[in-house]
Amino acid sequence: MARLSAAQYGKDNIRVYKVHRDEQTGIQDVVEMTVGVLLQGEIDTSYTQADNSVVVPTDTVKNTVYIMAKQHPVTPPELFGAIVATHFIETYKHIHSAQVKIITHRWTRMTVDGEPHPHSFLRDGAETRNVEAVANEGKGIELCSAIAGLLVLKSTGSAFHSFIRDEYTILPEVNDRILSTEVDCGWAWDTFRTLKDVESTVPKFNKAWSNARDITLKTFAQDESASVQNTMYKMCEQILAAVPMVKAVDYSLPNKHYFEIDLSWHKGLKNTGKDAEVYAPQSDPNGLIQCTVTRS
Repeated sequence: MARLSAAQYGKDNIRVYKVHRDEQTGIQDVVEMTVGVLLQGEIDTSYTQADNSVVVPTDTVKNTVYIMAKQHPVTPPELFGAIVATHFIETYKHIHSAQVKIITHRWTRMTVDGEPHPHSFLRDGAETRNVEAVANEGKGIELCSAIAGLLVLKSTGSAFHSFIRDEYTILPEVNDRILSTEVDCGWAWDTFRTLKDVESTVPKFNKAWSNARDITLKTFAQDESASVQNTMYKMCEQILAAVPMVKAVDYSLPNKHYFEIDLSWHKGLKNTGKDAEVYAPQSDPNGLIQCTVTRS
């Protein structure tokens, strides 16, 4: 006999762009997001009995996101996510949980003739600022913030040696190597009881994002890395210390490998070890290192 054990639905990949125009200064600010919403609650009969009377149409979900974006601030994304999630559990009594995921895409103001341009922007990388907001009826709001797609590289200051060697191992030990990765870093906030609690925390969200990004970049650059594992742990420790309202930090760091090319076959040309200058960037396979660090 079959039983529906879990169900959720919603609208994904909702593209939203919002512009704020300061009529006095002529300066405009823009935000572009991709939003996803998933709803849970008393919706089982829509699956098991073809009962659409419990379904909030996914087109309605999409329209709601646009209307919320018009009526409320979309920055910081933690606030907007909490606003949208809370709307669904308060508006529809049979919906008991709403998950909102927001990807904020980069638009950086152009500098023209040494001055910031009032209404022109460029996308200076694939890095995004992400948020997941989950409003659970009677249990508060869970927020997770993240940096994703931040590509970094340093040409020295990284080693990897003293690892397990057995009959399957051919990897050489190195005291100096190129280290490159695409940073995915997330931090989970303490539970917020109400939307008002989220609103009162607004000044801390941007500061936490800046702290996490600065700590990531500074530690990556300055740490004499014995391993990706140890470096990412140091990053987590520092973020927990910098943001008291955060209860957990996680990193996912894939290795972006750059291999030396032996050119000795061409007239004895030296290009390995201390003589290495030309490398071959690799796409896959790649190492993937992950961790979550919480408060003890």
